[in-house]
Amino acid sequence: MRDLTFKAFAITNEIDLNKIAVHCGIPKKFTWEEPLILRGEILKSILYKDVDDSQMVLVFSFGSIVFINHSTPNEITALLNYLQSFEPEIEVKNADRYSDDYSLHIKETESIELTDEYVVVPKYEDYYPELISTVLAKSVALEKTEEQLGQINDKLETMIDRLEKGKLRIGNKELARTTAKIIRHEYNTLAYIMILDKPDITWTSSSAGEFYDRMLEFFELNDRYKILKSKTEILYNIMDGFSTISHSIRGLFVEWIIVILILFEIVLSLLGIAGLLP
Repeated sequence: MRDLTFKAFAITNEIDLNKIAVHCGIPKKFTWEEPLILRGEILKSILYKDVDDSQMVLVFSFGSIVFINHSTPNEITALLNYLQSFEPEIEVKNADRYSDDYSLHIKETESIELTDEYVVVPKYEDYYPELISTVLAKSVALEKTEEQLGQINDKLETMIDRLEKGKLRIGNKELARTTAKIIRHEYNTLAYIMILDKPDITWTSSSAGEFYDRMLEFFELNDRYKILKSKTEILYNIMDGFSTISHSIRGLFVEWIIVILILFEIVLSLLGIAGLLP
C-alpha cells in the first residue's frame, strides 16, 4: 500500500449528503455523523476522468470535505463545482481559506509517529483513511468557526466602545442579531461538528479507537472545543449585560414618562381648582 495524501477544506456550514447520494445513485440514508465517501465509478463520473483505487473524496455534513490522493487542482475544483450545484453558497474560489494538508506514511516502525504534517504507521489498516479524514475535517471546521467567533467579538467590542462613550441605548434588533450569531456559532461548533462524537469503527475496534483518540489529542480538538465553549458562555454573559442595561434604560424612560404624565395631570387639576381652565 502506497502513502496517502490528504487535503481538507471547510467550505460551508452544512452539506445535505442525502441529496448528493441520490444523485450519485447511492442507495443509503446518511445520518449526520457519517461521511459520504465518493470513489471508483462514482468519482470517475464526477471528474470525467479515470481514478485509481486509492483516490477518494469524503464529504461531511458539517461542511467539510477531504480529498485523498488528489494531486491536481483541477480535480479539486471539479469536485467543488459539483458540490456547489447542491449547495450554492459554497465559494469555490475561496475554498482554500480554511484548509489543511496531511499524509499517511507506511514504514517499518515500532510505534505510530504523529507530526504536524504526517503520521507514520507500521502497517496499513482500512480505517486509517476515514479516521484521519474525520479529524482533519473537524479541525478545519473548527478553524472556520474560530474565525467566526473572532468576528462576533469584534462586533461586541464595538458595542462596548459605544457604552464607554455614554451611548447606552442598544436597539432590540441589534441585540437580536448579535445573539442569533452567537447561537448559530454555538450550533455550528458545539452541536453540528460533533467534536465529542466518534466514528462507528472506533466502538468495534480497540486499535481504531486508540488511533482516533491519539489523533484527536494531537490536533487538540477537545481543548479547542472547550475553549470555544467557554468563550461562547462569556459571550452570552456579555449579551445578558447588554440586555439588562437596555431594559433598564427603557424601564427608566417609561418611569419618567409616567412621572411627567402624573405631574401634568396634577397641574391641570390645580389650574381647574384655581378657575384658570374653562
